[in-house]
Amino acid sequence: MAGKTGARRQRSNETRARLLDAALKLFVAHGYDGTTIEAIAREAGVAVQTVYFKFGTKVAILKELLDVRVAGDHEPVPTVDRDWFRDAVAAEDPREHLRHQVDGAREIYDRVVDLLEVLRNAALANEEIGPLWERNKEQRREVQEQLVGALAKKHPLPSGMTVGRAADIGYTLLGPEIYHLLVTERGWSSQEWADWVHAGLCLHLLGEA
Repeated sequence: MAGKTGARRQRSNETRARLLDAALKLFVAHGYDGTTIEAIAREAGVAVQTVYFKFGTKVAILKELLDVRVAGDHEPVPTVDRDWFRDAVAAEDPREHLRHQVDGAREIYDRVVDLLEVLRNAALANEEIGPLWERNKEQRREVQEQLVGALAKKHPLPSGMTVGRAADIGYTLLGPEIYHLLVTERGWSSQEWADWVHAGLCLHLLGEA
């Protein structure tokens, strides 16, 4: 009995993952509003009712995609407990701290920048999606403030710069908008983006070229 239950659960998880992959492909190709539940079902090779049973709404699919893709796994581990965040906070050298911070963002954007662009564009015209984008921005800003607070304990911020202003700089330079512009549109490698952002953060937050 336990074996059958486990097999059913595995099939269910595989179907859910297939639906998420199908939705991601279609969202990136056609946008959020240009993708229907029916199209997701067709792409995944399942009945339309299966999509509704698994997720209920298209918004729920987008939200789960964001949760899974940003984290890189299905584990409910908050950002502050992720390895890259812990490594940044633990680093004694402020330049190394910023390198961990940038590398953590690069790994996330390598997985999710196309989806974040879908979210940003959809939020402009869809009031259901707007709160998801606003919450994503709030979370990124909160993470930057925590990281800058830890950085300021290792190295004084430039004269007159508050933690809030420093967090704004990190939030901007490490934002998905700039990554998308340089990597997706202009053809930079993600490592070139990371090196450029790291140099900028060192200049603006540490006063070092």
